[in-house]
Order: sequence, then structure tokens, then C-alpha cells
Amino acid sequence: MEAFLTTLAETVLDISPGCDGCGITLEREGHPLTVASSGRSARRLDEEQYGQNDGPCLQALRTGQEIFVQDTRTDRRWGGYPAYAAANGARSSLSLPIAARTRTPGAINLYASAPDSFAGADLTVLRAVAAQATGAIALAQRLADVPAFNDELQTLMATRALIDRAIGVTMARQDCAYDEALAFLKDTARRQGTTLRAVSAAVLRHYGEPPNPSEPPVHP
Repeated sequence: MEAFLTTLAETVLDISPGCDGCGITLEREGHPLTVASSGRSARRLDEEQYGQNDGPCLQALRTGQEIFVQDTRTDRRWGGYPAYAAANGARSSLSLPIAARTRTPGAINLYASAPDSFAGADLTVLRAVAAQATGAIALAQRLADVPAFNDELQTLMATRALIDRAIGVTMARQDCAYDEALAFLKDTARRQGTTLRAVSAAVLRHYGEPPNPSEPPVHP
């Protein structure tokens, strides 16, 4: 992911005449971070905005809107950030949102040393790059969710096995059919204000059934 986003930052720099820095910001659990950058100015300018908790980069990230800065010497938004940017050689900028309204929103931030450098920028190409970044981030999120999904699936399967064992014991002890045993367990859970899983575990304990190591523990 880092290599892919770094390549995107370098691509943006190549296709944006007059741009001398490109940074890619992602936010995770409320904390923004420059995950990739190219050129000399991007990382420093991004991090100044993080420190002030305000700036065009964070506004694009939070609102999902494209943010243009024509001239940092005259811009009065974002507190002291424009003056800092101007003092560090960045006179104009463009921030494009990526992965808006997801768990990992972000922005692609372009910086230039001349004012109004992005007035003629090819936004079609830049938006396509932003879409590529959004797709990559969505894929990374899905991959990150796989271990959690697998854990949930294993727990679900183990719970199902515990309930099935309790149904089998109930069928044997009460000499009834599967549907009747399941209905008995469900009715017991409803009357006791608990879960079918908890009732199944209680049935197995009552009849001295040994616990299955693969089943999730249920406390009385």
C-alpha cells in the first residue's frame, strides 16, 4: 500500500506542471498521517496542518470537497497556516479528497511555489488518480477485516456446534424429535431471558457432558 501510494504521489507530481510537492494524507481513528509524499515541501506542510488541526488538507479530508488555495499570502482561512505555508515557499495548493466518508478518509495534497498554479490543472486526470487511491484504500480495509471476519466465523461455527450438542442431549433425555428439542431450548431461553447458546451450555453442564475445546466458553 505504501509503495502504491508513493507511486501515485510521484505520478501526480509528474502530471502537474509547477507543482513541487505532493502528499497523501490518511486519517485513522481521528489521527491524520502523511502516508506517502513526493517533492520537497509536502510532508512539512501536511504536518503543520496536523499540528494546528486545521488547513486545506484536513478540510478536504473532512468535507469530501476539493479545496483550492490561490495565494497563501492573501488567504485568511485556517488561522496561521497560510502564513506558515507562504514562509516555507508554498504560494498555492490543491487538496483532493480520497476515500471520503469511510473509516479511512484522506486527501491528495499538491503544493506549488507560485500563486494560482492550479487554475489550469487537469482535474479529470487528478480525480482519476484520487479514485485509484480510494480503490486501493477500500481494498486494504477489506483485507484488514479478513482476520476479524474469520474469528467471527469460527465463533459462529463453534456456537452452532454447542447448540447442536445440546439438542442431541435433549432428544436423548426427553425422547423427542429434533424440532421438539430445539423448541424446548428456545422456550427455556425466552423464559429465562437469556440466549440459546447459554441455555445449551447449561444443558450440557447439567447432564455432565464434557466441554468441547473448540466451542466458545459460556459462563453460568
